[in-house]
Amino acid sequence: MRSFVPLITLISSFNGPHATLTFWRSCLLWQLKWIRMPLNDEQSSDSDSSRLSESTASSSDSEYSRQSFNSDSSSKPSSPASASPPKVITFDELMAAAKNLTDLTLAHEIAVNANFCIKHEDFPQNSFAGTVKQIVHKAFWDHLESELNEDPPEYEHAIKLFEEIKEILLSFLTPGANRIQNQICEVLDTDLIRQQAEHNAVDIHGLANYIINTMGKLCAPIRDNDIKQLKATDNIVELLREIFRVLDLMKVDMANYTIQNLRPYLQRNLVDYERTKFQEILEETPSALDLTTEWIKESIEDELSAISDESSSSPGADSSSKRIISPTLVLNNGYLKLLQWDYCKTIPETLITDEVRLQELREKLNQLKIIACVCLITNNMVGAAIVDVPDFADQLKRISVPLLEGMNKKTFDLKEALNAIGVQVCSKVNMSLAERDLPTLSEEMQSNLMGQIAHIVEDNNPVSSLIDKRIQFFMRSLLALPSFQKCMPTMPGGLSVIQTEMEFVGSQYASIVNFNKQVYGPFYANILRKLLFPEASMGKAETETPTN
Repeated sequence: MRSFVPLITLISSFNGPHATLTFWRSCLLWQLKWIRMPLNDEQSSDSDSSRLSESTASSSDSEYSRQSFNSDSSSKPSSPASASPPKVITFDELMAAAKNLTDLTLAHEIAVNANFCIKHEDFPQNSFAGTVKQIVHKAFWDHLESELNEDPPEYEHAIKLFEEIKEILLSFLTPGANRIQNQICEVLDTDLIRQQAEHNAVDIHGLANYIINTMGKLCAPIRDNDIKQLKATDNIVELLREIFRVLDLMKVDMANYTIQNLRPYLQRNLVDYERTKFQEILEETPSALDLTTEWIKESIEDELSAISDESSSSPGADSSSKRIISPTLVLNNGYLKLLQWDYCKTIPETLITDEVRLQELREKLNQLKIIACVCLITNNMVGAAIVDVPDFADQLKRISVPLLEGMNKKTFDLKEALNAIGVQVCSKVNMSLAERDLPTLSEEMQSNLMGQIAHIVEDNNPVSSLIDKRIQFFMRSLLALPSFQKCMPTMPGGLSVIQTEMEFVGSQYASIVNFNKQVYGPFYANILRKLLFPEASMGKAETETPTN
């Protein structure tokens, strides 16, 4: 666990020069809040996530279930502690829990998201914050210039800048770089520079040139042009200002280089790290599993309702027999609900680190569902006329995808998009028929086709409900597979047109679920034991109570 500390410290407490002290923290928080993993990225990102899930999955779901419910998980290291009585949480405890959550989220994002990186973001120039920053910066550099133009020059602020530059350069060095470290400390010795300033003997341009040459040795190749521009700058104030700008960029490069190097180690150790961090959060805030408990409880109620419906529909069923619910089935049904989750509500605590990814998967599945509905409706109505046209379903998909782009946005008008798709589909069908000298669709048939496509968005639409059930069935079948099995389940009928996209989304979804089970399995086991077997939990608590 200790090996993660340098990375977390590097990123979460990085500070820039004088006017950018809050840049790193605001940039980090922005990244964690809005980070995205686009679904149309190369499958390499997905394969990285899949390999992470596979590498951490050491047993099948059945093995996990047996181990979790036949053994006392609380006796294992890194397992959730037993329930604590309610207590008042202090501000320090709350801040400690928040720090643990930040560390956990950051480590998870680095390991799971191959595209994660720190970016240099600045305030928009026309914004209030951007205007204030510009005014403050200008005032600082104007004051420095006026000091250096005095007779004799006043070097105190310049010396402080050189001292800050020295600390930044030293932070770039790797352990063992003693020669260059000693050289930097010798050349940028602020005590010596102050003595020179007292005798008006400071070679400020010489110091700046040494800094630029040292930066050239330490920077990434992508910064070579910036170094060349620094060497071409004559005005000392402008030069110092640009030196700090390039140093900021070099900090970003160093952070991303560190992330890249530590990602494999994070992936190998992430399960234990996340479980330990969440245990620390739980110890600081005992209510940290309330939403997760409610999520699992709802899944149990849904499963009991389904069993009750089956019993009522089967007259020969023995209603007096005890109903046994599979904990694995309860968990899988809970994970499936996340694909239809209202993300205006707070997600269960154990899934916060993957909230954005799950939301994007839900949005992508909604788009795929509409595409499958369009193809099914068109095939049912004019299938005989287009049955001999190769790849006609793919042509319909290419029509629908651009018109459904951005359908997750609040400003998106789905009804208008479906009307446009209906018009395009009718045009494509008529074009195909005309090319083969066949009669085109009548006005009545075109109106009927466009109407059925437009009605997809309505509640309880039969075609939409059918496709949705088949998508859910595919995802449920995917979760039922052992975590080490790489093949996909059979694609249900009506989804063949979106098979490639469904398998890609499914692999991402399975990777998230399998990894989440590995990390939070002991916590889920305790919750499920209390909800499914309350008598056993109470009996165990009584036996553990010491007798007088």
